[in-house]
Amino acid sequence: MDFLKLAEERYSVRNFSNKAIEKSVLDKILKAGHLAPTACNRQPQRILVINSEEGIKKLRKCTECHFGAPAAILICYDKNECWQRKYDGKASGDIDASIVTTHMMLEATVLGVGTTWVMHFIPEAVREEFAIPTNIEPVALLVLGYPAPNAKPFPGHTQFRPLEDLVLYNEF
Repeated sequence: MDFLKLAEERYSVRNFSNKAIEKSVLDKILKAGHLAPTACNRQPQRILVINSEEGIKKLRKCTECHFGAPAAILICYDKNECWQRKYDGKASGDIDASIVTTHMMLEATVLGVGTTWVMHFIPEAVREEFAIPTNIEPVALLVLGYPAPNAKPFPGHTQFRPLEDLVLYNEF
């Protein structure tokens, strides 16, 4: 699929069927995250697949934005493994995890799996429910599954500000 077409057609799915995602499909989605670039190729991402009945019950204690998805992927990073700029200490972990999430989200779309990127979750609840160590920082929750037949994009999905309002050249 042409990338711009993929980017245009992808939308946040908020209505899922209850069909489980096949392991072979999930493996391809995870491989896309594995291939994602990270700062200095440190690969600090840590990915938790949540696809058991028990795991989904735990997830629902952590966010109201699960949309009934049959699976989710929690994308985190290891604070001890991410690259850090020397002059100001900015760590790459949140950026690396976001790139990984984007790669998986787009591969899922290619494979016919719908996703929604959720940042609205309770970090303390996620840590407790899934026994996340203190050095691991949760960044994004990708709820996923096959879209229900009546799934459709949010009404404002195709509304974009003019590109010239967002892009500048050589100076602000």
